[in-house]
Parts: sequence; C-alpha cells; structure tokens
Amino acid sequence: MEGTNPVNKKLAAALSGGAVLVLALTGCGSGDDDNDKLDAWAKDVCDAVQPQARKIESANAAIQEETSDNSTPAEVQKTDAKAFQDMSDAYKAMGSAVQKAGVPDVDEGEKKQKDAVTELNGLSSSYASLRKQVEELDTKDQAKFADGLKDIATELNKLSKSGSNALKTLEEGEVGQAMAKQESCRSASVTPSAADS
Repeated sequence: MEGTNPVNKKLAAALSGGAVLVLALTGCGSGDDDNDKLDAWAKDVCDAVQPQARKIESANAAIQEETSDNSTPAEVQKTDAKAFQDMSDAYKAMGSAVQKAGVPDVDEGEKKQKDAVTELNGLSSSYASLRKQVEELDTKDQAKFADGLKDIATELNKLSKSGSNALKTLEEGEVGQAMAKQESCRSASVTPSAADS
C-alpha cells in the first residue's frame, strides 16, 4: 500500500505552496491614509475573498489529510478531484469579486484590476484542468497512479511559483493599505507561516 503515500505527500507539499497565492489578496502591512472610495473598494473585495480563501484552505486540508493515512488510489483521486474543483471555483469567485468591485481609485487602477482578474481566472482554469488530470488517472495500477500524481505535483509547483504577480501588483501601495484595514482581509490569511509577508 505504500505506493501512493510518498507521492501524495509531494502533492500536499506542492499544494500548500499554492495556498500562498491567496495571501496576495489578503493585504499585508497597514497604512492610515484616508481614501473612502478605496476603503469601500477594499471592503467589497475583502468581504468577497474571505469565504473563498477558507474554501481553498479546506481543500488544502482535505488533500493533506488524505496523505496522512493509508488511502487507496481511488480515495486519493476522489479527494484530490474535489479539492481541485473547489479551488477552481474559489479562484473564479475571487476573479468575479475583483471585477465586480470595479476599478480601484489608484494610479493605473484599471490595468491592475484587469490583470488581477485575468490571473485569478487563469488560476481557476489551471485547477479545473488539474481536476480533469486527476480524474483520468488509472487507480487500478498503483505505479501508474503514483507517476500521474507526480506530474500533477510538478504542475502545482509551477502554479504556486507563477501565480500571483498581478495580485501582488494590485495590492501594492494604497490598495494594500486599504485592504490591510479591512477585518475580513486580515482574517483571510490561508497559511500562518506566510501571514507575515
């Protein structure tokens, strides 16, 4: 039964890297500049992002949990597929939230907003395609299944590295300060280790 576990642990490790992406939308740092329009924008985004960040956190936890016992390939497949779908939905919802909030009241606000929405929608598609990949794995052949998971872990690693440039740009400067004031953004951090960015 040992075939899946080491590989699935790799998958879990890659995934916890992916969770950090959400932190890009959970405003670090704080500022006291008053900009009511921007504060209202930040509140809209933070309030919408918080439940999605939780959803991603739960999906991560489900995969971590599945790796900690002797799960069968079929169980791993089912859990991972659901987790990737949840993540895909969550990033899509975040993209919609940033879109719906409108253009933030900052320099180049329109470009920043557009780039972030594009990035979030891209992440949503990436996780949806990972779900398909997991569902197509052969659970009857342990070795093949383990190889398939390895490929998925590699994809996840890439995702966690490439993910959040536009999000970081979106929340630089005034936007980040406005987000940092929002209670919902402060409590949306996904991984404690990364919360001190």
